Amino acid sequence: MKKDHSIVTREKESFAKLKESFGYSNVMQAPRLKKVVVSSGTGTGQKKDKNRNALVADRLSKITGQKTAPRGAKKAIATFKSREGDIIGHVATLRGPRMHRFLDKLLNVALPRTKDFKGINRSAVDAMGNLTIGIKEHSIFPETVDEDLKDVFGLAVTVVSSAKTKKEAEAFFESLGFPLKKA
Repeated sequence: MKKDHSIVTREKESFAKLKESFGYSNVMQAPRLKKVVVSSGTGTGQKKDKNRNALVADRLSKITGQKTAPRGAKKAIATFKSREGDIIGHVATLRGPRMHRFLDKLLNVALPRTKDFKGINRSAVDAMGNLTIGIKEHSIFPETVDEDLKDVFGLAVTVVSSAKTKKEAEAFFESLGFPLKKA
């Protein structure tokens, strides 16, 4: 029988791996995935190309599998020629099965396709137990069309967990299969 190596299975098995290290006596003490936030800023590029926001929103929707929410500028900055309320980015918050599908795709398809990928820096894990990965090219995801390479943009993926410390979060993400660099 084939063993299931999905992110859901690894999340359930993580308790057994972390139990001795952190002294958990109950499954509810172990860290869990809460949500994944995928965001991309359009910045000043949207002033030159009016369709930039629509393009970024469409591509992020294809990558994440759900519609993105536009984000407006909080205040006007004359240097960047932005006004308060101008759309300067898009964000999608994934939870539940959609989150697990996205993480499986990220770990098994997208990150291995990244050029010169040697692992995720441990500094990407913050003190609150979250992991933020910056991706320079959205074209590493299989849903994007390869013929539109002139419109490549970067995005940020933040994986929010219930881990309480950085050390606990690093061990949790390693048990899930995130390729963190060795210390």
